[in-house]
Amino acid sequence: MNPTFTYSTLKDVLKLIKSGDRVFIHGSAATPTFFIDELAVRAADYRDVEIVSISMFGNVEIAKPQYQENFRINSLFVSEPIREAVKAGRADYVPVFLSEIPDLFRNGAMPLDVAVVHVSLPDKHGYVTLGTSVDVARAAVNNSKTVIAIANPQMPKTHGDGMIHTDRLSAIIYHDSPIHELEDAHEPTECEMQIGKYIAELIEDRSTLQMGIGSIPNAVLKLLTNHKDLGVHTEMFSDGIITLMEKDVITNRYKKKHPGRTVTGFCTGTKRLYDYVNDNPAFAFLDIDYVNEVHVIKQNPKVIAINSCVELDYTGQVCSDSIGTYQYSGVGGQMDFIRGAALSDGGKPIIALPSRTGKGIARIVPFLKQGASVVTTRAHMHYVVTEYGVAYLFGKNLRQRAKALIAVAHPDDRESLEKNYFERFGMLLT
Repeated sequence: MNPTFTYSTLKDVLKLIKSGDRVFIHGSAATPTFFIDELAVRAADYRDVEIVSISMFGNVEIAKPQYQENFRINSLFVSEPIREAVKAGRADYVPVFLSEIPDLFRNGAMPLDVAVVHVSLPDKHGYVTLGTSVDVARAAVNNSKTVIAIANPQMPKTHGDGMIHTDRLSAIIYHDSPIHELEDAHEPTECEMQIGKYIAELIEDRSTLQMGIGSIPNAVLKLLTNHKDLGVHTEMFSDGIITLMEKDVITNRYKKKHPGRTVTGFCTGTKRLYDYVNDNPAFAFLDIDYVNEVHVIKQNPKVIAINSCVELDYTGQVCSDSIGTYQYSGVGGQMDFIRGAALSDGGKPIIALPSRTGKGIARIVPFLKQGASVVTTRAHMHYVVTEYGVAYLFGKNLRQRAKALIAVAHPDDRESLEKNYFERFGMLLT
């Protein structure tokens, strides 16, 4: 049966957004930059429109000072384009677990007037998909009074929870443009490859992987080519898993949840990745409140959760989303997977980080910076990996933890850490 729908003009669609509305905008690779630009062009038509999103890519014009009376961003994750606006007080940040964002939309804590989503073209049955980012967008669609879809022939069709029939859509715009790509900034450094080597040695055959994007996850993936029957259940992934799937290293054969399929909430990477996931039934793009649900995660065997952080103190408190009071990112799903891996049979929750920043600042410290937020508590910590080794913290007391973490800190930082250890615990580090 052929679907019956009519593409709307941008001018007509923009009239569906009213002053005072709360508007969800699709994020990550699916960020509809051209639509955001049009909102800015017509800013005089709006006042006090609240924009809700997770990570946004590209230029976010409405985050600039001249639009603060028209639009206010209330972000659920702080990404690069809006950091300055948050710091300046023109935008806000809501600390929330990624897995609980759908509840904000459902239970009335953050009711949505409009959802703007970036979708694949309608198929012959009248269905579009949420493409690269199902994550919290599925719940936004389900719980918004008005749903505006931007249908793009360059948005991949993905399998899973992202299917939406055109009957559910208030309006559809046709727009043909590349979706956002995120290229790897560089090949993993020697330091990052050493961290990857330590992590790869912790991963057994038939493990289930969760990892994000970046040089350390890429280093780990490069070192897993001799592993067998790995699975993937992750909130997001990038290009790095393609080679392991093509080499039949990632088979998902031994997962308890969705065996045979790579489970994710969203993906971000290059066009090669988007082409790979397009209409590929080996992937299941699912609602994030399911993907990141601890009870679901823990049912898979040997879950390896690999996450990073800004800094951690030597008792194991992890700051992952701020640099002091400067809001750098967000809570995201780190805690969901750290806990899920800890409860999985044979699971290993890992925090991985270079011992120093690129500017030579220590990342293993006696105390977190003033104003820094704790994302993962010391009670949840198991493995910490730096280029100097692996520290295992679970079951260790505060002195034992400090000793283990000082041993994997940068050698030039250990003397000051040991001095602080003596001042804090009243004894020499032995």
